[in-house]
Parts: sequence; structure tokens; C-alpha cells
Amino acid sequence: MIKGKKLGTGVKNLLISKIKKIVSKATLNLFSMKEMRDITSFALGRGYLNAQEYLLDLHFQAKKNATKISKFDLPKGSKTKIVHKTKLGRILNGNSLKWLHDKKNASSVSLVMTSPPYGLLNQKSYGNESAREYCDWFRPFAEGLSKVLKHNGSLVIDIGGTWIKGAPIRSLYHFDLLQMLCKEYGFYLCQEHYWWNPGKLPSPASWVTIKRSRVKDSVNCIWWLSKSPNPKANNRNVLSPYSDTMLAVLKNGYHQGIRPSGHFISSKFTKDNGGSIPPNLIAAANTDSSSFYIEYCRKHNLKIHPARFPSALPDYFIRFLTTKNDLVIDPFGGSSMTGYVAEKLHRKWVSIELDEGFSKTGVARFLDKSEYKPMKSRYEIFSPSQGSISRK
Repeated sequence: MIKGKKLGTGVKNLLISKIKKIVSKATLNLFSMKEMRDITSFALGRGYLNAQEYLLDLHFQAKKNATKISKFDLPKGSKTKIVHKTKLGRILNGNSLKWLHDKKNASSVSLVMTSPPYGLLNQKSYGNESAREYCDWFRPFAEGLSKVLKHNGSLVIDIGGTWIKGAPIRSLYHFDLLQMLCKEYGFYLCQEHYWWNPGKLPSPASWVTIKRSRVKDSVNCIWWLSKSPNPKANNRNVLSPYSDTMLAVLKNGYHQGIRPSGHFISSKFTKDNGGSIPPNLIAAANTDSSSFYIEYCRKHNLKIHPARFPSALPDYFIRFLTTKNDLVIDPFGGSSMTGYVAEKLHRKWVSIELDEGFSKTGVARFLDKSEYKPMKSRYEIFSPSQGSISRK
């Protein structure tokens, strides 16, 4: 095609005809005969001439919508301010979409560790989005995150669930988000993790403590995603202490052989590897009420961020998925906990927060001169039906 000239109707029809023939041949390799019959039947029922025309229309509509999203949602003219800076990173106040879609940041990030505003039904002070509109709101972020991540990089999203208003049933918005990221933006789900907060209060109170028809909701989903099936990861960096039972096995030995489950236990089972491989359940209370961060905010009349996650979350994933001098970012920086932990673990970092007040509270993290120590805690989980009433 000659640049600057429009195609005539005849040429257009010829090109469309050729594309249809190519698609027709390709679809034979992509779908089984049964799938093609189903697609063709659905296409004819919707007024299309054949399956090829239907599939082409789907493609052009998806391409059109993707272009709309990119152009519409990118911020224009918004300024990004540096709130705090260290040798390894900086806190930025501004719209993270600008940073994510900046070409100079492409393929530079090893880990995105973040907790976006949850899709709650009631508006909170930190600017959460409606559960019904959550995926549409997140799309430009998804596109930008895909651009800045390295091929072996990881995207870790801590996201809380919510209840349907007025009913004791759960919203599926966070599962919709996961499906969208994988199906529309090509991310792989490496492994789901769960954050158990033992100190979380029973909610919603009407269903849990009054009507007693639901149990305490104390677990958040954490989606670990990547652009490739084999991202950078090393579980040797996040080993847990051995249990008392395992310590006894290491001391006294273990009879090798086939267990009732069918697994073969060899002599290697008694090798001391420095710790046990952790499960995908992260137990960490979030009951901070008197830390340096809290006191700093009160002293300087700054609003305390109400949705902070504990240091245990970024500490685990930064150790697990990155190495020294890798770049870690948090596009929903909040109080800059991700940036703070990255700094202490000698990673480069960027924390971006839209709310100016909350971005200023993050400075407190870096003024705290106390020694950084990973959270060390041990919790018990009792089997259910052991309460005094249950035993009656």
C-alpha cells in the first residue's frame, strides 16, 4: 500500500476476502470440529455469514477497545513530585500510570509488590473503587505493569475480598481481576498465596457476631503473577524454622519407605537444609498502633493510612523473587512500606502514591533509626468444633 493513499472499495473487499481465507485455514488448526460447529452455530445465530466473519469482528472490536483504554485513561499534564529520596529509591506523589507508561521505564522492574485499593461497596478515605467497575478501572494499570516488568519479573497483588451489600454472600471481583490479568494481558498465575491476619476483627458484624451465620473473614488473597511461566524465584531465601517434630526427625532419623499416601520417603528427608519450605499461607498480624510511623503521623498532624499491610508481606516476596539491586516498585504506595522494606534489603525501589498526604506519611519509614528485623511470630490454629458450646 502506498503511504498516504486510501484503499478503494474493491481493494478493501479483496483484502478482506484474503484475510477470511487465511483465518479459515488457521481455524482448522486452532479448533476441533466440535468447537468449530459450536462457534459457527453461534455466529449464524447472531447474524454473521460464517465463523470467520464472527472471529474477525471479535478481533477488531477487541483491538478498538484496547486502543480506547490506552488513550482515555493515561493522565495528561499531571505532575509527579519527589517526596523523599535515598540512594536506592524515592517516594513519588502522583499518578502511577504516568510512570508505568513512560517508555524509559520499560522492562526495568523485577518485582511489583502492591496492594491496590480494594473493590469495596462503601467508599473509604484511601480512594477505593466500586467492585462492579473494578476491572475496567484496573485495565490501564495492567497494561502499564506489563510494559515495565522484565520477562522474568513478578507481579504480586494483595487484594481483599468484599461482601455483596445487604446479603451474606461474597463478591467475585478479585477473581474477575485475576482472570482478566491472565486472559487479556497474558500474565501467568505462578501461585496463589493467602495472608492470614490473626488480629483481624470479626466482620461483617451482622452476619458473624449477631446472626452467627458466617465465620470470621481473616484471610486476604495474594496473586503472584508473572510474564513467563518461570520467573526469577528462590524459596531457599524464605525458609521457615523447622517444627519440633522435624527437629526430632533430624536428630533421631526416620525410617525410609513408602508412606500410606503413596509418597516415597528417602534418606534425604533427614538432611538439614537450614529450614523448611514455607507454605503459601503467610501468617502476620496487622495490629500496629504505637510504631514510629504512627507517632510521627500524630506529631505532624498527618492522616494515618488506614489500609497498611505489615512488613512481613513485602519482606517475604522481595526475598523470594528478587536479589540485591533489583528494582521493586509499588504503584499504589500508600505509606511506602514496600519501599521501606526494599531499602532495608538493599533493592532499588520506587513508591508512587496518588494522595499527597499519604505519600508524606511514608517519609516516617525512613526516619525510623531502629534496627530493621523481619517479623518473627508463631501462631496456633485450633481445629474447629472445640469450643465449650460445640462440645455440648
